[in-house]
Formats: sequence, structure tokens, C-alpha cells
Amino acid sequence: MSSLRMLSILLGLSAILAGCAGTTVSSKPEPLPNLEQSTASAPPVAADPLERARVHTDLGLAYLRDGQYDVALSEAKIALDSHDGYAPAYNLKALVHMALRQNREAESAFHQALALAPDNPEISNNYGWFLCQTGKIKESYAHFNKALRNPLYKTPATAMHNMGVCALLDKDDVTAESYLFRALKLDPNDLRAYYLLADIDYRRGRYEDAREWLRKLHERIEPTAETVWLALRIDRKLGDRKSEAANMGTLRGKFRDSPEYQLMMLGAFD
Repeated sequence: MSSLRMLSILLGLSAILAGCAGTTVSSKPEPLPNLEQSTASAPPVAADPLERARVHTDLGLAYLRDGQYDVALSEAKIALDSHDGYAPAYNLKALVHMALRQNREAESAFHQALALAPDNPEISNNYGWFLCQTGKIKESYAHFNKALRNPLYKTPATAMHNMGVCALLDKDDVTAESYLFRALKLDPNDLRAYYLLADIDYRRGRYEDAREWLRKLHERIEPTAETVWLALRIDRKLGDRKSEAANMGTLRGKFRDSPEYQLMMLGAFD
């Protein structure tokens, strides 16, 4: 797999983890299933400004998950017009700008959110992911770790996983592996971690270990083009021609339109 292809997969896999507990940015991650997308509906009328801000922020997050960025940004504005000191609304605003690659606006909104809620672990995690995405990987770890130090942080596996992905983007497999192991201990259902650990083991020549990670992943999800492609290349390294042929058949039968099928047909296995 080319480094460019690996990078695109990592970004797709990890964007879904850019937040947690109502602050997640959702893309269409591959090779794993997307989070369930919520359908937004009209919010109830709230008389209290803080409650109105909360309702519109939650609604904006639903629109964000559905990829309706303009509507999500409008909801953030309504929330802030209702209560300009509501940190989660600035967080929403930052996430929308981040999804739109409007980095200057995203950073400004994150700073406003953190100024209002410096100890909010979800916002710290999101800002850490933003820094990682914009090339400030070493700086991002301080914000992930700040989230992890908060005993009230409900989903520490998210920040731990994000640090693992950032380490991969920094070409540091050893550190990435450590963080991803720890993420799985915190959340054994962190499906993305299984795939990334399999890929690390494959690239480091630990083919049996890579196969085992994929086996655990395929116990939890249906195989996808990416996971079958990795399994096929592991088979080739192990000389398992029977399994290799079966995975070739799966790509040919189920994923003929995928880039991985094209790579197989070109013989681009490495």
C-alpha cells in the first residue's frame, strides 16, 4: 500500500474519532462502517437561553454528522446568539470549519471554546485532533493528554486512539502501536484499532500477528475491500495460496469497483 493511500485511510478512519459524547465529527471512514447518522428534526422551543443554546448545538451536531455543514453552522450561530458563553457551541463551530478545511476559523473557534471551558476533555481532544490534522502533531499530544487526565472524561479511548493515529502520521509505528494497544484495553470495540494494528504488523513483517488482528476485526464486522486487500497481501507473505485465492475471489466477486480490486489486477501487492 502506498504511503499516500495509507495516509488517506488513516485520515478517514480517524476523522470519525475527532470528538466524543456528542462532539464527534463524522466522515465516511474506510475500511470500517460509518457511525449511524442521525436525522435532525425541528427543536422544541426553549425559553431559557442556556437550554436554547444546548438544543441548537445538539441539532447542529446532528446536521454536521449528516454532512449538512451550512445548516450546522447556522445552528451554531443560533446557539451563540442565544448564549454567547456556551463553549460547546464554539466547539461545534470549530468542528464545522474543520470539516470545511477552514483552518483559521476553526482554530479561532477552538480558542474561544477552550477559553470558556479549559478543562472540557471533549474540546481538548477535538483541538488535539485539529492540531494533528494541520501538521502540529507533537503539539497535539499535550491536548490529548489533558483530556486523559480529566477523571470525568467518559471516552478516554477516543483520545488514546487519536494519539495512535497521529503517531502513525508522524511515521512512528512503535509509539502508535503503544497508544492503539492502550485504546483497545479501554475500549475492546474500537474497531479501527484492529485494522491499524494489523497494518502496522504487516508493514513490520509480523504477518501472523497481522492476520490475527484481522481475524478479530472480521469477527466484529463484515469484510470490506480494504480489509480483504490487507488479508490477501498477508496471505501472499505467508505463502497461504488457498486463503490468497479465496480473498482474490472475494475482491473479484464483491468489490470489483474498488481501488483495491484494481491494485490486485495490476499486481501491485507491495
